[in-house]
Amino acid sequence: MAQAQDAAVQNAEADIIVTGVRASLDRAIDIKRNSSGVVDAISAEDIGKFPDTNLAESLQRITGVSIDRVNGEGSQVTVRGFGGGFNLVTLNGRALPSANVTTVGGDSNADYSSGTSRSFDFGNLASEGVSTLEVYKTGRAAIPSGGIGASINVITRKPLDAREAGFSGTIGVKALYDTSVEKSLSDPAKITPEASGLLSWRDENEVFGVSIFGSYQKRNFSSRGATVNGWNIRRYSQFADPANGFVNANTQIKNAPTDPNTLVSVPNDSSYFYSQGSRERINGSAVVQFRPTETLTFTADALFAQNKQSEQRASQGNWFNRPFAQVEFDGNPVIATTTFLQENIAGVKDAAFEQAYRGVRNRLQDYGLNAKWEINDRVTLSIDGHTGLAQSSPNNPNGVSSTLVGLGAPVVASQSADFSGVIPVQSIVINDAVPGRGPNGNGQLDLGDLGSQMGRTVSSSQRQRLNEIRADLGWELDDLGSRFDVGGNYRTSKMRQARTQTQQTLGDWGIGNVGDIESQAPGVLQTYCLVCKFDNFDAKGQGATLVAFQGNAVDLYNALSPYYTARGNAVGITNREDNRVKEDIWSAYGQLTWKGELAGRNATLVVGARYERTKVKSTSLIAIPNGITWTADNDFVVSVSDQVEPISDSGSYNNFLPAMDFQIELAKNFIGRFSFSKTIARPDYGNLFVATSVGTPPRPIALGGVASGSTGNARLAPLISDNLDLSFEWYYKPSSYISAGVFEKRVQNFVGTGQTTRNLFGLRDVSSGAAGSRSGTALAELQRLRYDPTDVNLFTMTALLQEAGGNIQAASQQFQANVVNGALDQDFADQVLRRVDLVADANDPLYDFEVTQPINNRQGKIWGFELAAQHFFGNTGFGVSAAYTLVRGDVGIDVGADPSEDQFALVGLSDTANATLIYDKNGLSARLAYNWRDKFLQSSNRGGGDRNPVFVRPFGQLDLNISWDVSEQFAVSFEAINLTESDIRTYGRDKSNLWYAQELDRRFLLGGRFRF
Repeated sequence: MAQAQDAAVQNAEADIIVTGVRASLDRAIDIKRNSSGVVDAISAEDIGKFPDTNLAESLQRITGVSIDRVNGEGSQVTVRGFGGGFNLVTLNGRALPSANVTTVGGDSNADYSSGTSRSFDFGNLASEGVSTLEVYKTGRAAIPSGGIGASINVITRKPLDAREAGFSGTIGVKALYDTSVEKSLSDPAKITPEASGLLSWRDENEVFGVSIFGSYQKRNFSSRGATVNGWNIRRYSQFADPANGFVNANTQIKNAPTDPNTLVSVPNDSSYFYSQGSRERINGSAVVQFRPTETLTFTADALFAQNKQSEQRASQGNWFNRPFAQVEFDGNPVIATTTFLQENIAGVKDAAFEQAYRGVRNRLQDYGLNAKWEINDRVTLSIDGHTGLAQSSPNNPNGVSSTLVGLGAPVVASQSADFSGVIPVQSIVINDAVPGRGPNGNGQLDLGDLGSQMGRTVSSSQRQRLNEIRADLGWELDDLGSRFDVGGNYRTSKMRQARTQTQQTLGDWGIGNVGDIESQAPGVLQTYCLVCKFDNFDAKGQGATLVAFQGNAVDLYNALSPYYTARGNAVGITNREDNRVKEDIWSAYGQLTWKGELAGRNATLVVGARYERTKVKSTSLIAIPNGITWTADNDFVVSVSDQVEPISDSGSYNNFLPAMDFQIELAKNFIGRFSFSKTIARPDYGNLFVATSVGTPPRPIALGGVASGSTGNARLAPLISDNLDLSFEWYYKPSSYISAGVFEKRVQNFVGTGQTTRNLFGLRDVSSGAAGSRSGTALAELQRLRYDPTDVNLFTMTALLQEAGGNIQAASQQFQANVVNGALDQDFADQVLRRVDLVADANDPLYDFEVTQPINNRQGKIWGFELAAQHFFGNTGFGVSAAYTLVRGDVGIDVGADPSEDQFALVGLSDTANATLIYDKNGLSARLAYNWRDKFLQSSNRGGGDRNPVFVRPFGQLDLNISWDVSEQFAVSFEAINLTESDIRTYGRDKSNLWYAQELDRRFLLGGRFRF
């Protein structure tokens, strides 16, 4: 007994003496070693010592965990290849609600984002307010369902756990310097504040305790990059056929595929962007504990998190008229890409300069109450309830998520784009002296050449309310740790997604009012060189690419919209969505833990099962579309009536989920583990919506465009995964270990896509080219006259036919009178599209929409291995840690598949690795951490009928953290994030098929923290 007391004193002294990074790593090792199954963790001080701005950045340090980034900051996590929607996130064991509209920081599609995901955005939570992060990679009966990749538990601090009575706490401040702000035009603050504090108190008798945490973080940033809106996937034979409008007899084609069946990829456009934005994050939490007797403890807690994000974005782009004058392919035998495109314009067309203002506010609230009663020395009862609310809502000055104002300058005489590099390089020849166009003719692109086109707004929101109550009864069977646990849980949630889109014709696509920016919105726009902002990307082509415009899109919209409303151009609603999903989940579990010896070796066996019943009800309010208007060459607009039709459907499913974890100490400090579990993940909310929606074709149907539609499926079953894990861990010395493991997941009920071709809502196709219709008559006349059947020519001839009252001879004469050197004069075409919008009539056939619906029709197998190690070199203070995860599966994309072929693939699947150099001695701690993620699939069906994937290229980031304990109470720190200035790039079927590229910059933080 005396020896045991001496050992206890020594351990207590060690807990006091061994502090800093190494001590926190030791605590993480203890959690990993002593847990049943495969569990990794980060302790509180570990989080504080990493150069992390939020919990996502902290989680990426764990083996097998990778993250998605928005503007360089961690957002959502992927575990063993399964993205955020396949992972369960809990707070102190409670399921957290989630809502996430990812508008700020994304590519051009982000303006129209819809909140449908179950994925939790860790970017909303600061890391300072958390005690421990636990990542359960194997299933367990006592853990709620929802995580196939992992269950991630966020543990907060509790006041009665404090070592000493009285007040204790910490206050820290930091100054953040984002180097990208130096590139800002409006020069916001280059240095922004961060502050956090924790105050805790408990009485001497451990009866009552209170803790309060608060955090404020502000960041200003700028961003620049390049985007492409669409890639057309065709067979080369289709591309080379002049009837399809890409080329004509005069087009020079270099390095053309020899096989006419080779797939080719052709862009619609390219653009550069520059944006300025801010992120303001506020976190707060409070915990009150009351222990009236030694066996009864009440805990009440509250969490609040708010993350406001805004972005003012200016883009400078070009779009292609077609047919091309020159085309060059890259020689790829699977998907040949037109890496160089050049076209000449008959007259001039517009260079595009869209202005956007994006704003989103994410807010999370959770309030809980827990009662824990130690009935006797062996039996404990815990009852826990909470209510949570997550909201992602618009936060623009005019109350929407995105405000977009399209601008153009009709000065482009010819243009080319080179796609062979990291981003496209544009070269433009301008002519601002074409009679009748409006520009000032001074020989340079400036504000006097600019006019408005369209004004759009998008208001998108997601809201989830979650209520949960659970009871757990634990019975300790012996003094070795064997126990039996049973429990029940009821969780109900209501999720609502809404989105409204508007469009207003300003100066129209043909820019009928050049100079309206200077007259109606003076001083709003500035002229600057966008491509000069690039550091790592080479984008400097020829001519007007050095001139761009930037201004506040909301101010611009507020100035132009009333002016054009007074001229008869009303704001029209083009889309209205209102979808709701209610889920009720009942569950019960039983779990037996046995601890003892096998063949003289310490062993643990945990077996259990969970039963769950889930009921789903999906309700949608459908705004009935009354037509699709053809407004310009390849521009279509859906008009929505005031009629709203409610529709609903229900589904239910039952699941029996067994789980088993076995571990044995095969030799001293050498542990082997084997686990089996069955886990589920519920379908994305967007797949459960029962609304039917229609989309517009990317170009006229007669020239290969396809109109798409979609509907949901409330009766989808959950994904079911059978999981196997085998791992070995060797803890060969203090603070050091090596672990290796393999895993396999066999998943049923992956959600694939069913497709039918049918009409929706009785909508008629004004661009069909069908015999007897206006577009059919116009197409036949173009063929008779041997003019190229381009989008521009077909729209113009059809519009002229309508203006001529159906007289094709009069329309044809007017068309031919405006042909210059074999090509239609662009100025004349722009005049026509400004005058005419084409609406379907009885002679137009019904649309054949390609309607997709999610169905459970896929299964897959995912497997891989994990390696991790940590080693400290004696008492030198130096250490190193590293981890690598390899993930493979039969759920990949075939980039050479025909665009008509529906494919299924698991997004997020990728290898990951990290390595950290550590120093911790005499109050000085330092870490140099590198995290790497291999190429992964972000989405699988972009571009409608072209079915393009979106890949993210490999990304690695190097971070540095240094802290020095000046005294026992005060420490200073320095952090450097993304030292290598790594960039983000996404692409399609080939690396040259750019979707989005963004330069990222370094960030530095200098801080101090006072403990008391």
